[in-house]
Amino acid sequence: MIAVLKHELRMYFHSLTTYVFGGLLLAFVGVGAVLYNIQAAVSNFEYVLSFGSLIFVIIVPILTMRVIAEEKKQKTDQLLYSLPITTTQIVIGKYLSLLLIYLVPLCLICFYPLIFSQFGDVYLLTAYGSILAFFIMGSALIAMGVFISSLTENQGFAAGISIAIILLNYYSVRLSEYVSSTAFGSAIAMCVVIFLLGTIIQYLTKNSNLAFGICSLLLVGVVVTYFVDSTKLEGLLPSIMKKLSLFERFNVFVNGIFDMTAIVYYLTVIVFFLFLSVQSLEKRRYN
Repeated sequence: MIAVLKHELRMYFHSLTTYVFGGLLLAFVGVGAVLYNIQAAVSNFEYVLSFGSLIFVIIVPILTMRVIAEEKKQKTDQLLYSLPITTTQIVIGKYLSLLLIYLVPLCLICFYPLIFSQFGDVYLLTAYGSILAFFIMGSALIAMGVFISSLTENQGFAAGISIAIILLNYYSVRLSEYVSSTAFGSAIAMCVVIFLLGTIIQYLTKNSNLAFGICSLLLVGVVVTYFVDSTKLEGLLPSIMKKLSLFERFNVFVNGIFDMTAIVYYLTVIVFFLFLSVQSLEKRRYN
């Protein structure tokens, strides 16, 4: 794992991707600091991070689109499989290298509240709590990007899918206001989600019977719930969209509340997508 980590870091620091990523993040947060803290004379640095979180839509796909997709395209993943390390170690090594790249500009951002505190009252505890949440939320999005990159050989396709998913997650709370909250609408939406889940399971395991069995059980559960007590499905879809939003949970930190449930949620997302990435590589390794 250490060898993979060193190799990835060496490669990233000799490519333009790292510097574009860091430059965009610093520029976006810097613009937010000018608008919120300097021009508006507001001492809440955490509002800058709330404004800057939109940049993840661009920088995460830039950073993650090639992490595994390029290996597949160049067929160098076969070399990785021949090394005396597990697929889990490969994925974790690559993921940790991305986190270190992400951590470099974030360390510079950590100086911003201290600088601003020299010219006014800054809520340092809230500011650094928000920076920590900003890091963990970005880590979750990076894990999601790694998984998407593991599904294809096309970097452009991986970047496009990542942008679409992150953008959807960013606006999911606003979109939930326009989504049907009726029991029937929620039931239809759940059926679509179950179908997509079955597709992913079938792709990762190549086991059609397993995918069909899981989907059948879940569909039966939705149908039974709808006919027995449809009120349980009312408002279910908007509620799920709000709870799955990574960005909405970050706003809790911006408001000055250190939410441990949000931290646990972010860590769960990280583990979940890294697990899926491992399964995706395992499938290709044994094929």
